[in-house]
Amino acid sequence: MLQIKANDKYKFDITKSQDELLINGDSINADIQQLNASAFHVINNLQSYNVEVVSFDPAGKTAEIKVNNNTYNISAKDQFDILLDKLGLSSLNAARVSEVKAPMPGMVLKVFVSEGEEIKKGDNLFVLEAMKMENIIKAPADVTVKTVKIKPGDKVEKGQVLLMF
Repeated sequence: MLQIKANDKYKFDITKSQDELLINGDSINADIQQLNASAFHVINNLQSYNVEVVSFDPAGKTAEIKVNNNTYNISAKDQFDILLDKLGLSSLNAARVSEVKAPMPGMVLKVFVSEGEEIKKGDNLFVLEAMKMENIIKAPADVTVKTVKIKPGDKVEKGQVLLMF
């Protein structure tokens, strides 16, 4: 099963069982001919459609297509994406991060960021010494630093808020 969204406006549920294609529960019996690598001719319910795939991103499951010179931006979700949505796990990569807390008690050795600075996921934030080991704490997401609550030499406790975004 696929869930297709066109121009963030139209939604379609597509299911294929045996040799039958169902769109929103209706059986579709279209004649589809591929003209070249990116062009198709479709006849469905006595109507003719010229379809061209302008761009296709398999990793993002998105495409831009032209149907009779009307452009549509298409996004698709397969059964795994739908399951992740139901479990509430689909937006983990896009999670909003508002603060960084100390993962362990220790002492701040260096601070690499300042207030107002835009940082990318994985950038170094600060160095925390704990049990005679230096730990570099990295940015969990692309954010802008709102408040820096630490400076070199500060002792911190586990769970203490150190940075706010």
